[in-house]
Amino acid sequence: MDLRLRDTVVLVTGASRGLGAAIAVELAAEGAYVVAAARSRDGLREVEAKGDGRISAVEADMRDEAAVAGLVEKVVERHGRIDGLINNAGIAPAGKFVDQDPQVWKDTLAVNVIAPMLLAQAAGRHMIAQGGGRIVNIASTTGLRGKPVLVGYSTSKGAVIRMTEALAAEWASKNIQVNAIAPGAFVTEAQKAVLESPELLRRRVAKIPAGRMADPAELVPLACLLVSPLSSFTSGATFVVDGGEVGKL
Repeated sequence: MDLRLRDTVVLVTGASRGLGAAIAVELAAEGAYVVAAARSRDGLREVEAKGDGRISAVEADMRDEAAVAGLVEKVVERHGRIDGLINNAGIAPAGKFVDQDPQVWKDTLAVNVIAPMLLAQAAGRHMIAQGGGRIVNIASTTGLRGKPVLVGYSTSKGAVIRMTEALAAEWASKNIQVNAIAPGAFVTEAQKAVLESPELLRRRVAKIPAGRMADPAELVPLACLLVSPLSSFTSGATFVVDGGEVGKL
């Protein structure tokens, strides 16, 4: 199927590894021009090298509001427009709630909520002016069901889902679609501690009806579809990709 992504322009954050890197590479393979943003210079170089000239990298720390606010302008300066935004960057510091420093929460909300808000706002201005666009927020199943020792992360992802719904309603008349994806357990560096411990891995997989963790490639097609013109009547939805885990709860 032709997703009609050729020569569209998409900004992907958290694109130096994991889900963000996989999404960026596939978008480029579909013919899009991708601006990949992340903190890791080395990771961005690897992703850029896989883009056949269609991926350009920009270093940015999502905790730096000034840097985040300027990302969209860099995309527009480079390509003349922005058709899609995928807010993928996120952090998930674990710890017992009673002992957590408030700064941990401030950093989590800065990366997981404030940065996507600033990027959506900046991208939205251009999308309204150019007649439309698509925003995809990568949330989490923990935004649907709270998780112990990830209280701050769960809170932030719940906020992202509500923002998705409200913004979709506000911008529907502007031909801007806003959706979210809530991934479950994927084989990425974020799950390194689980993947390196046979016992933790066994316990984690036991909670998933599909009986395994997912490969990033299993989320990529959905992300590409939601940022393509083919999803022009899909907005305000949160798509769960978790092997049936939330449905079992």
